[in-house]
Amino acid sequence: MSTRRRWLAAGVGSSALAWMGALRAQASPPVLIAWLSINTRDTGRGGVNAFNEGMATLGWNLGTHYVLEERHADGQMDRLPALAQELAARKPAVIVAEPVPSARAVAAAAPTTPIVLANGDPLANGLVTSLARPGGMITGLSNVTSDLNQKVVELLMEALPKLQRVGFLATSTGPRGGAQVANARQAAERFRVEAIIGDVARPEDIEPALVRLAKDKAQALVILAAAWFFPHYPKILSLAAVQRWPVVSTVAGGAGQGGLISYGPDRDALIRRSAYYVDRILKGVKPGDLPIEQPTVFDLVVNLKTAKALGITMPWSIVVRATEVIE
Repeated sequence: MSTRRRWLAAGVGSSALAWMGALRAQASPPVLIAWLSINTRDTGRGGVNAFNEGMATLGWNLGTHYVLEERHADGQMDRLPALAQELAARKPAVIVAEPVPSARAVAAAAPTTPIVLANGDPLANGLVTSLARPGGMITGLSNVTSDLNQKVVELLMEALPKLQRVGFLATSTGPRGGAQVANARQAAERFRVEAIIGDVARPEDIEPALVRLAKDKAQALVILAAAWFFPHYPKILSLAAVQRWPVVSTVAGGAGQGGLISYGPDRDALIRRSAYYVDRILKGVKPGDLPIEQPTVFDLVVNLKTAKALGITMPWSIVVRATEVIE
């Protein structure tokens, strides 16, 4: 065979091999990624969409390159272990969990499966021993908000400086609960208002706690961060509306659901970023070698529709600082 013919044969052969490799890659089944959330399917939809957006920017197309097996606990933490077992039985390549109770449930159900925490405080909750070197099978995003309690109280008092009694919806159970309540009391002391604590441990405690706050003549409500509060925001805000309470929270989406002011990490940005961790893990990086990131994007959301309904004139000093104004 001449040199030219050998060259042509080699070229055709390498092209055929490349084509066959591409064909095999296309024929490969999509990677199975599991998703466990404390939220309802509706309240958690924004997070799922944010994750899929993050994956798309990294070249992973839903349905073609991966499928997402979702489970949502509807705000009921006692449902998480069974849902985690269901997902573990599917043998996913990675499990994305949000927030910490979901991660804890899947860690128990699938201890050898990589887990990406989409938001929460893995260090305080004992899921990792270090943010810089998490080790083990868990990595992801930290969403530490306890130090934001002072900020939301400050915003509330800036909007309504004549307040005297402020109600706080909190849960003292869990690693950060006691610290959050103490932090809330310090914030109230700083602004010389009385702090009335509505301590809840389960969803069924919410309504009785708010009734007690009303009996104690609370004039406003601060919702402190708790993993399972978010899916119950519609109920909390509905009950608060009956009392005509201005509501502020450290969850960025709180004002979007009808609260007056919210200030906190951008939840969707955190979840979108979790796609980066999934991408690295699927490419062979050990989860324990990926440092856990802390939030860098915070949103101040002001709901002027709610302010108008409550007869509140929102100070311009707050409005101009807002990242989002709902009118």
